Amino acid sequence: MSFFLLGFALGLQIKAQERYHVHFSDRGTNWDFSYDPDSIINFDFDNNGRILQGHTNGGITLPFDVSLINKVSFDEDTDVETKNGYRVFAIYINTLDGAPVNSKEEYVDCFISIDAKGEFSNYSAQGKIRGRGNSSFKWYDKKPYRIKLDDKHKILGLDKAKKWVLLANYRDVTDLMNTFVFEMAEWMGMAYTNHTRYAEVFLNGDYIGLYQITEQIEQGSNRVNISKDKGLLLTLDQDDGPELSPDANDNFYTAVYRMPMAVKYPDEEDLNDERLDSIKEVFATLERAIKSKDYETASSLMDMESFIRYLIIQEFVYNVELSAPRSIYLYKDGDGKFFFGPVWDWDAAYDFSWSDMYTGHTFFHNYRETVMGSNPLKQNGNYKLSGFFTDLFACRPFVKRYKEIWNTYSDSIVSRNWAQMEKYLQYMNEGPLERDLQRFPLSGFKPATETAKMKEWLDNRRDFMDRLINNIPEPEEVTPIEDEKVVGTLTYNVELSMSNGYHQDVQVNVDFQEFCKLLGISENDYNENNIIDIVPINSDGTVGNNTAAGTYGAWFSSQGNTTIWGSDSHVFIEISGDLFNWSCGCHPDICAGNDEHTVMMQYQYQTGNTLKKVNVVVNFTIADDGGWWWPWW
Repeated sequence: MSFFLLGFALGLQIKAQERYHVHFSDRGTNWDFSYDPDSIINFDFDNNGRILQGHTNGGITLPFDVSLINKVSFDEDTDVETKNGYRVFAIYINTLDGAPVNSKEEYVDCFISIDAKGEFSNYSAQGKIRGRGNSSFKWYDKKPYRIKLDDKHKILGLDKAKKWVLLANYRDVTDLMNTFVFEMAEWMGMAYTNHTRYAEVFLNGDYIGLYQITEQIEQGSNRVNISKDKGLLLTLDQDDGPELSPDANDNFYTAVYRMPMAVKYPDEEDLNDERLDSIKEVFATLERAIKSKDYETASSLMDMESFIRYLIIQEFVYNVELSAPRSIYLYKDGDGKFFFGPVWDWDAAYDFSWSDMYTGHTFFHNYRETVMGSNPLKQNGNYKLSGFFTDLFACRPFVKRYKEIWNTYSDSIVSRNWAQMEKYLQYMNEGPLERDLQRFPLSGFKPATETAKMKEWLDNRRDFMDRLINNIPEPEEVTPIEDEKVVGTLTYNVELSMSNGYHQDVQVNVDFQEFCKLLGISENDYNENNIIDIVPINSDGTVGNNTAAGTYGAWFSSQGNTTIWGSDSHVFIEISGDLFNWSCGCHPDICAGNDEHTVMMQYQYQTGNTLKKVNVVVNFTIADDGGWWWPWW
């Protein structure tokens, strides 16, 4: 140790390819900090002589506990890369002054070192780190992070970039859920699919577990390769949309389906209202084609192959985030088509148990659950989706191609991609999974057990999906919608009970006979299949979102606008099964006696090439019958 420090004091000559290594022991294994000598200014000990301190040219101190150090050395870095990306590597991150990383917005300066285990070139340099994610950063002890290098660089054999993601996968005991989908999507030909590297991570000397390293989804020659001038990278995401991110300047509701959309490229500082409106209109052109069931026009605006593959992947792993929606990326280059992808965020898939969402790790219960259902056009699965994802199932060419693509991949969709998982598991089972579990104990859960469950679930899922997809009804040729008009309004007055809250004794009973009269059809001519949608309408006449639990319906605010359950959710309508008898209710903690609320729903019914709209206005009055109460006993 002292010889090494003396060598530095005497100006020891170091070859450019040599690196400084501190070898130490922790958690029953040997670790190797590897640093480029050019980044180290000097070394010293702390006042107690217990910590060997390396001082970087960025002002960051790298502390090494002397009691753990096995040796300090210079070793020559190999120029030969064996390029085994299935290994588990090591990443060491030290922040300036040991600052904690507790923000998703503010980066902290840091020094990053990567031990590539001889498979790739080691890496060490200045950078920055911050938190990332939504629920995963907010709820869980094991945090995900984003790191940003000072300069673009290859990481563990992955193409050059500045921004990288460290996924914690805390909810996923197997650590394989994202990786399986990434492998599957790339194999199925989805462009710009993320790659996986695994590493055990130390943050300021603290072992923080096993992480998945992958690319940040962004515009770039080595990422989503769209042009700087005319490229678009968008995401349909509730968290980034106008309701949950109202202060952002890069989001909007889409014009036709009113989905929450955020612009990821161009960057927010390069956007203005005019640019946002143009993006909204370009996307609305695609929406109108889908809404009209115009397969030919939709195909000219959107790459159907990527869209179909995207939906198959979503349904295959039962990703319920499609219904929110969340993390649904798509991109467009210049005057080209919209493409779906890259795929992202899969720890809510695989039949996750939402009953213990804040602390849970339970997956793989029922392989028969579906998001879209056996008839996606009718959305007879477990979730209500935007018709943007399902309306094309009214088009025979779309359903036919959907089945063809599934049958192209179905035989090997598990076997091929699980073989990839086994290559990762070979190294993860050599200690990393065990050490991760020691750092973050999960009572009742073991990686080996959950991995076996995952494989069994996927095998059963493949067989189930094979039957489901090949039996999706093939529709008659659809008549495109060429005209839309409101044909009339029905009005109903309904008194809700304050004390009954969510569970009322009354319904909204829509007069079927009057409904048919407004449409100009006889009751015998009515065909439920012609109901394209039943949508909530905001006070300004725009279409709102389905935010209730039924197939159709919504929560409404005090102003009669659609909202989510929360601080301004007053009354709701839910429509399931019987489309003319609606459940309804009020929020018992928000509504007050004698409150009055007027809301509107709209039937959209296609006759020929015309979409006829029937508005249904409901005037709710809240009866002042005492509200919720508890007996004193």
